[in-house]
Amino acid sequence: MTEIRIEREIRLPDDLRTARARSAPHLGPRVLFFSGGSALNGISRQLKHYTYNSIHLITPFDSGGSSQILREVFDMPAVGDLRSRLMALADESVLGQPDIYALFSHRLSRSAPQAELRAELDAMIGGRHPLMAAVTKPMRGLIQARLRSFAAQVPDGFDYRNASIGNLILAGGYLDEGRALEPVLFLMTKMVDVRGTVRAVVDANLQLGVDLADGRRILSQRLISGKEAPPIDSPVTRCFLSDGSQEITPAQVPLPKRNRRLIDRSDVICYPPGSLYSSVVANLLPAGVGRAIAARHVPKVYLPSLGRDPEAPGQSLADRVAAILAPLHADIREEVPARRLMTHVLCDSSVSPSDCAEVTERFGIPCHRLPLQKAAEPDRYDAQAVAEALISLA
Repeated sequence: MTEIRIEREIRLPDDLRTARARSAPHLGPRVLFFSGGSALNGISRQLKHYTYNSIHLITPFDSGGSSQILREVFDMPAVGDLRSRLMALADESVLGQPDIYALFSHRLSRSAPQAELRAELDAMIGGRHPLMAAVTKPMRGLIQARLRSFAAQVPDGFDYRNASIGNLILAGGYLDEGRALEPVLFLMTKMVDVRGTVRAVVDANLQLGVDLADGRRILSQRLISGKEAPPIDSPVTRCFLSDGSQEITPAQVPLPKRNRRLIDRSDVICYPPGSLYSSVVANLLPAGVGRAIAARHVPKVYLPSLGRDPEAPGQSLADRVAAILAPLHADIREEVPARRLMTHVLCDSSVSPSDCAEVTERFGIPCHRLPLQKAAEPDRYDAQAVAEALISLA
């Protein structure tokens, strides 16, 4: 077999490519995202119209909300971002599984007494709850079995407030499958007809940590993101993983071969909008990620968040590019041009030309300003415009 490399000029968006993708999304391109959180969910929902083959490598290091409670109780990776992305990519049409989708998306009350919340869960396990009763067999039995496993192993005193039923199902499946995420993610993918591939970047229960310019070290995603704790007020100088007591090396957290193969087959790689460190950089820390990206000769695009990112105080656009490149360069352990790891930055037109120019001056990466902003919400992207730009690159 002979391989050749070609270069081409494209227009963003390319109306022909996007129309072709819309007409046959099952043949759509493999756009791969390193992400977490909910910032990409709107774009993911729009992307379903163009391709059923997008790939989402998700951080399992979230330590906030109900995911953290499950992590503490079962010593398991965070599943909330995984469930959220599965739901964003699910077939929400009448041809899909709307009853299962409704069940997986349901949350228990934030304020009801614990006994009442546990009774609601027991009604689901017994098939008496309306959401469970609406699910047809044999899917109903499979879901009940996962919830039954969760209920059998959950300790007394578990806090059910605002618990996501989808997260509890994933936790029960994780315990059933010998403490492995991949089999239960695969099953949930089939249950709701997910239009893409969603995987944890690694199957490991670890904490995210950062070193700050003022000398402080912070462990735990929820203390970094500015959502459940005051936002950090000093720039991040380094991001790392920890087992909860001490820092661990990337070599101790290798990228699984199954995820390396996904990168190897990608048509576009995207560092998407979201919290810079806990949603994007966290996925780039495992050993092998940088080498896999460098080996792939496809467009590799950074789509920076709009508005203020609490994790990146005082950081320019070029500084954020540097933060993404740092763990990738460290993994390769040799000098490679930045464009081997990021070929383009796509910005909204609201980004100043001088900010774009700084990216190109420091890294040699072209920075393009496009009308991608949502008109009514200037801190959010127009999901259709972004989806069409990414499809056009493939």
